[in-house]
Amino acid sequence: MTIVSYLNRAFNGFSSSSKILVVFFLSGGGLLSYSESQSNSPNNLEHERLACKKKVVVLGTGWASTSFLKDLDISRYDVQVVSPRNYFAFTPLLPSVTCGTVEARSIVEPIRNIIKKKDGEIQFWEAECTKIDAANKKVFCRSVIESSLVGKKEFALDYDYLVVATGAEVNTFNTPGVMEFCHFLKEVEDAQKIRRSVLDCFEKAILPDLTDEERRISLHFVIVGGGPTGVEFAAELHDFVHEDIVKLYPMVKDLVKITLIQSGDHILNTYDSRISSFAEQKFARDGINVNTGCRVLGVSNKEVNIKVKSTGENVSMPHSMVVWSTGVSTRPVVKDFMDQIGQGKRKVLATDEWLRVKGCENVYAVGDCATIDQRKIMEDIGAIFNAADKDKSGSLTVEEFQEIIDDVLIRYPQVGLHLQSKHLMSVTDLLNDPEGNARKEIDIEGFKSALSQVDSQMKSLPATAQVAAQQGTYLSSCFNKRELANFIPEGPRRFKGTGRHDFLPFRYKHLGSFAPLGGEQAAAELPGDWVSVGRSTQWLWYSIYASKQVSWRTRVLVVSDWTRRFIFGRDSSRI
Repeated sequence: MTIVSYLNRAFNGFSSSSKILVVFFLSGGGLLSYSESQSNSPNNLEHERLACKKKVVVLGTGWASTSFLKDLDISRYDVQVVSPRNYFAFTPLLPSVTCGTVEARSIVEPIRNIIKKKDGEIQFWEAECTKIDAANKKVFCRSVIESSLVGKKEFALDYDYLVVATGAEVNTFNTPGVMEFCHFLKEVEDAQKIRRSVLDCFEKAILPDLTDEERRISLHFVIVGGGPTGVEFAAELHDFVHEDIVKLYPMVKDLVKITLIQSGDHILNTYDSRISSFAEQKFARDGINVNTGCRVLGVSNKEVNIKVKSTGENVSMPHSMVVWSTGVSTRPVVKDFMDQIGQGKRKVLATDEWLRVKGCENVYAVGDCATIDQRKIMEDIGAIFNAADKDKSGSLTVEEFQEIIDDVLIRYPQVGLHLQSKHLMSVTDLLNDPEGNARKEIDIEGFKSALSQVDSQMKSLPATAQVAAQQGTYLSSCFNKRELANFIPEGPRRFKGTGRHDFLPFRYKHLGSFAPLGGEQAAAELPGDWVSVGRSTQWLWYSIYASKQVSWRTRVLVVSDWTRRFIFGRDSSRI
């Protein structure tokens, strides 16, 4: 007896109402089963899709990492961010925070506000990375929340790709007393601390029973470092004192002294010489003492010991407050990582032109924590010659050189810089003989000689916010195009090997540098060898810095702070 006939006989034994109930029950169960199978299918597919995503761990919430996260297509990746601070800070305005021109909260944006705008989920952990285990693709972290909350403070994260954007710390050059007695200007907290200390100095200077000499020492502010940060802070402090503070402390207005110490021959020595000269002349008019050619030997709670290079004399300078702004150095976690991958003898973590850490797979480094180690053309000179010499004649014609020159210019940007420095009109002019006469062909030795000076044009990129932001944007573009690049590589040809590089190498485009000098005057070095100084440049600085804010919230807050300062002056409360 078949199952169908059996069910038919059994079914005939029921009344009509019972038959309807049975049919309804059986059909409803089938629909329910079908519904569950259909509803589970998308969930399973979604789970499988998430499991296939590559894990990307990003260390830091500075310029480089924020630019990377803002442009990354997170539908392709499982992204986790680790940083001891849960916000992004617009660091170029830190000197303005020190004197109340701009409030601290106006230049910070919570990182969760930034990542929540992405179409997907980015996880953020407020913790400090303590160790990078490149061999096992893990990062070990520790929570920075100091409390007695339950649970463990330490945890580990696995990664497929790691983006190191931890920034750098202040470089003291092992100068005695700097860590104990100096202020720094690297973080928002540093700027707030300086603001309180400046006001404390004035409150102390007006206490009764102090001599004039004691008051002068209490109002002697020393800035070590004549770079952009040190110069801008000196200008902000001068304006704060002469526009706002002297109205509140008129009895000590003639006792204030600001001294800027620079080890080089000029302040702002990375800028055009016209800007350095203008800044020094303006500071001289404003009464800011600029001591160039001086090296700090040590700092105590009362004095700064310096050595004047021109005379060799050691001088002790009493002070009330010292701000140290002399460059950056590598963080301990990055130093430990460098030891693991064979870069222990270097001062800065090295990457290639695609921002990949040398000696480590699937790890990238951007921002102040790393430097690009541009490959020298002389390391590949033989391979370049062989790639161009298609007929294998042992000599290179101008036509053969022209066929590869585009790839050479992309892969080795120092070639283009060399052409500019030598004022050569065409790339083929590199093949000219020593007298400048054109040659029809050249052998390997002549080719080496013609390009022997090219690598001298290689320069390291400055540790600036502009460089870090461009690196973050570039790296996110590479991550977004990774799958496509496997089939259609966009980079230059591989002279050692076959095929082409997946991506174009990173190229920094300088968009200009500003140096606010106080008194509503600023200096700017813009592309095209254009130098601008004066009040109009200050207004250009206002407009650009407002437009570069990371959100409309901070943009409105910064502009309102500037407006408030113009109308009411700076706030002198100790908060």
